[in-house]
Amino acid sequence: MTGFLHNRWAQLFVGIVCMVMISSLQHGWTLFVHPINEKHAWGRAAIQVAFTVFILSETWLVPFEGWVVDRFGPRPVALAGGALVAIAWSLNSVADSLPLLYLGAALGGIGAGCVYGTCLGNALKWFPDRRGLAAGLTVAGYGIGSAFTIIPMHHTIEHHGYEAAFLWFGLGQGAMICLASLALRKPEAEVLAIPERLPHAVHDHTPGEVLRSPLFWILFAMSLLVTAAGLTFTANLAGIARSFGVADVPVTLIGFTLPALTFALTLDRLANGIARPLCGWLSDYIGRENTMFFAFTLGALSILAFARWGNEPAMFVLLVCLVFFAWGEVASLFPATCTDYFGSGYATTNAGMLHTAKGFAAMLVPLADPVVRATGDWQLVFAIAVGANAVAAFLGIAVLRPMRAAWLRRE
Repeated sequence: MTGFLHNRWAQLFVGIVCMVMISSLQHGWTLFVHPINEKHAWGRAAIQVAFTVFILSETWLVPFEGWVVDRFGPRPVALAGGALVAIAWSLNSVADSLPLLYLGAALGGIGAGCVYGTCLGNALKWFPDRRGLAAGLTVAGYGIGSAFTIIPMHHTIEHHGYEAAFLWFGLGQGAMICLASLALRKPEAEVLAIPERLPHAVHDHTPGEVLRSPLFWILFAMSLLVTAAGLTFTANLAGIARSFGVADVPVTLIGFTLPALTFALTLDRLANGIARPLCGWLSDYIGRENTMFFAFTLGALSILAFARWGNEPAMFVLLVCLVFFAWGEVASLFPATCTDYFGSGYATTNAGMLHTAKGFAAMLVPLADPVVRATGDWQLVFAIAVGANAVAAFLGIAVLRPMRAAWLRRE
């Protein structure tokens, strides 16, 4: 058994299981906003602050959690994360005030960040030769995992109340993380050499050196732009569907009939999850920056199409899938690129610092609501999201790629 746990594919599988167990904390949140507001009438904007608190606590502490992982190994951090996940959603199930809801969101974010940073950093270290694919498969668990829970979670909310959904799923997911985390191990040395076709650092850069590099801040800006657009869709998809009047309209695709919103929430997780290993694998062969350019351009075009045709129920489902496919790859491309540029010795910490861009992006999510109230629809929000993806695509191919070449030459 010990030998099996030191197999890198076994480590990758365990990390994916843990990621699946935390996926609903972010991707299932949109199902809870409406029933919480119906019961307590706190207002959607106030309730969505909990989503921002979750993302901030999930992302901004990852560098510190990553430092612990780099120093002591992945097991204790992931184990603590599982316990916090169970506590957080149990607290949400009894929250009768906004401060209590925010506390649950903060604890859930810390727990999810412990698991996310640990499993991603472990994958980057075990697979130096297939870093994009390994990172993509790991974060695919985070993107695709909620596809398996959206329908039963929605059913639980409808028939037993959102409180029961928080409690039952929180305890179950937390217990699974704790059990799986016991199997996590760190590699004692690099498993395989990095292929020459992949530009990479010749030595490991400390977090301080990384923060002084312009390359890091270009990556950070690009991640901020694309993630802000993606999180806005994630947090507000139910509201967008209701404003389009398609949320409960039955849609039949591939032999299944479901309400448009439920269908979209299920399929977009699959699309988001598939994009992560696919784009990660592709970037291992054609380069990280080239893959970023194609993915972010597709993101801009998909949001543009959604703004035009998303008010038709079937097109709503299909175009939501395309939007989530186009932004899913950020979770695999950015950490793999960061580790290529700065080495694997501090991979968990350095990727964690880059992951904090997601926290800053989450701070922009609540701004969508006042923009919609001021303009009367979602079109300006969509236009801003299109622009963010277009700018990120330009930065990747015209700025990041030549800067990376110069940086590695100097090394």
